[in-house]
Amino acid sequence: MKKLMLGNEAVARGAYEAGVSVASAYPGTPSTEITENIAKYDDIYSEWAPNEKVALEVAIGSSIAGARAICSMKHVGLNVAADPLFTVSYSGVNGGLVIMVADDPGMHSSQNEQDSRFYARASKVPMLEPSDSQECKDYVKEAFSISEEFDCPVLVRLSTRISHSQSTVELGERLNYHLKPYIKDFNKYVMMPAMARKRHLEVEKRMSALKEYSDSSSLNSIEWGDKSIGVITSGVAYQYAKEAFGNVCYLKIGLVYPLPEKLIAQFAGEVKTLYVVEELEPFIENQIKKMGIKVIGKECLPVTGELGAEIIRERLLGQKPPANAPAKEAVPVRPPVMCPGCPHRGMFYVLKKLRLNVSGDIGCYTLGALPPTEAMDTCICMGASVGVAHGMEMARGRDFSNKTVAVIGDSTFIHSGITGLIDVVYNKGNSTVIILDNSITGMTGHQHNPTTGFTIKGEPTKQVDLVKLAQAVGVERVRVEDPFDISGFESAVKEEINADGPSVIISQRPCALLKNVKFEGPLRINDALCKKCRKCLSVGCPAIVDKGGFIKVNEALCVGCGLCTKVCSFNAFEKAGDSNERA
Repeated sequence: MKKLMLGNEAVARGAYEAGVSVASAYPGTPSTEITENIAKYDDIYSEWAPNEKVALEVAIGSSIAGARAICSMKHVGLNVAADPLFTVSYSGVNGGLVIMVADDPGMHSSQNEQDSRFYARASKVPMLEPSDSQECKDYVKEAFSISEEFDCPVLVRLSTRISHSQSTVELGERLNYHLKPYIKDFNKYVMMPAMARKRHLEVEKRMSALKEYSDSSSLNSIEWGDKSIGVITSGVAYQYAKEAFGNVCYLKIGLVYPLPEKLIAQFAGEVKTLYVVEELEPFIENQIKKMGIKVIGKECLPVTGELGAEIIRERLLGQKPPANAPAKEAVPVRPPVMCPGCPHRGMFYVLKKLRLNVSGDIGCYTLGALPPTEAMDTCICMGASVGVAHGMEMARGRDFSNKTVAVIGDSTFIHSGITGLIDVVYNKGNSTVIILDNSITGMTGHQHNPTTGFTIKGEPTKQVDLVKLAQAVGVERVRVEDPFDISGFESAVKEEINADGPSVIISQRPCALLKNVKFEGPLRINDALCKKCRKCLSVGCPAIVDKGGFIKVNEALCVGCGLCTKVCSFNAFEKAGDSNERA
């Protein structure tokens, strides 16, 4: 049976067919759908972990206990999970352990476009890279076999295009995988210095064996064609190269670390001109050049953004689009905005009005940095807002702190904001932290987290109480406020930024897109009452449109949240249908 699948969906199917027992992850685009689809298989225990480090540690524990386990994250999540990654490379595994990492060339939804292949080399862990959905499924299954054969975790690298593109996948049956015996072995699994030194030697032996394996593995294959050109490539770049070059020779590398050096040398000796086509860094190219092989790559191709057939044709083959080619129509720019009814909009309105310095974080609310709110000064990484605000105070003093707040989402606070808050309390800081509790993990598509009270499968569970948590780490001033109560929220912020000691404001209102959130319906503007002061535009609602001579509500977008009525001084907003609409 064949089925059209996203790459991420195919990864989930591969995990199922490989007999995986445990899957743990933290949601992050473009990797989120992997674990969401795994959760549909009742044979696999799946969970959202508080962060990627914990997710990998859960998977490691499952592997040591004898199960096959998979852990998934986006590229910046691998930074968070790097600590256990490097050590599990030493300890090795019991049941197979596969770590999925999805890179984001072009930064469609990320704060950087790092190349995760360097993690494979640095941690001395093999890495596979599929180029379509069928390979996503097949490579995951092969990764488990490699993991158990070579006693190591295996990284599988995806990219946005592979994760979110669809192609046909041939489905197979689930492997009847039996748990391996759990054996106490402190020399293998307890990484104290004396044991780790011995395990490092095992890692080096393993790398030598993996290099031999790479040369003979079917994951790396040659496609012979016109030998005037040879192309070494992997992942989605293979698809672009095939489209650009046509019938030439290809060395398609599926095991990108360690590279098949003998196979590369053989291939290079058969072709006249050799290219390396890869996205982001010259990872493969530099290793080939180190072998003494002449190759053309990043001196022509960009190290930023995504590749494509047109870029390859122009940069490597000198083929510009024909002069008579139809001109592409300019696509209107549509910057991302917070949704109509978004609870964060009222909070940002207040912060801008008060002209505060705002240390921001990763989430939907990062859009508060853009016009018209423009109420966020920094955004570094998950959980950084609290520590950054504390650092600002330590650098510039209490007066600066009285004009500064940190904003962080509920899921992000659980991910890595708690430790920052502990640091503020422990080191006698005065930071005001605003936790944006919208009852869900919004940015990655409404995943549950420890503050929602439900598991990945929607089952009720214990719910983290943010008030008690903040109090437990030593914050004495904790309050819950509604961000749509503009005057009340403004008073709360003024009071807390001027108070002695750290404080937490929980900005609590559910995401407007949740199914259980109901509004009374769209609003419209009564032209007889509207003074065209344009104050309503300052909340940044995409449903409120400046038509030049008048302001209008796009009723197709308006949900009727009523935030605009809180800032209008002339009561010009009313329910749609209460007066005649402007012609």
